[in-house]
Amino acid sequence: MSATAPKPRLNNIFKQLMSVHWWMAGLYLFLLTGGTIFERLQGDAGGRELLLAAHKSVGVLVLLLLGWRGYLLVRVWGRKYTKHLPKLTTNWYFKTGLHTVLYLLMLAVPLSGYWLSNSYQANNVNLFGIPMPDLFPVDSEGASQASAAHSRSSKIFAMLIAVHSIAQYKVVIANWRRFSAWVVKIKSKG
Repeated sequence: MSATAPKPRLNNIFKQLMSVHWWMAGLYLFLLTGGTIFERLQGDAGGRELLLAAHKSVGVLVLLLLGWRGYLLVRVWGRKYTKHLPKLTTNWYFKTGLHTVLYLLMLAVPLSGYWLSNSYQANNVNLFGIPMPDLFPVDSEGASQASAAHSRSSKIFAMLIAVHSIAQYKVVIANWRRFSAWVVKIKSKG
């Protein structure tokens, strides 16, 4: 009689965590790309206001997803580390340090954007048309500090995402192959 491995449960917390991870990765790609484009647009050119509204809405959505992700992460840690403590190797410290900084930037980037929006005008942030409360006071003098904080933290975040992607190159390559196969499959149907 052969022993078969039990099938993973469909409600596996780690799967939920990875699902939120990839949704947030896509949203951050939109935010970083859109923010870069927005910085280069001048005046009222090419739907600048629409891009800004979408950028703010997705920024709020990312903050909400970060809260959900944090909840799932604590549950994963609870199940993982109650069974056995991690081996404190150099690799573990590197990964833990990188992920800690990434999580802090996942919070800092959208919050600094919120600060920037609130610095210019009250009631300036919406979640796809739903007004969000002001977290910061209107402060036109502080707007330049908020702008610098948002710009710099975004650039540092983008660089650390690149470091994270390089460190996870096997996952990136596997996902690229899956995506490429999916595109080929779609093209062959059309």
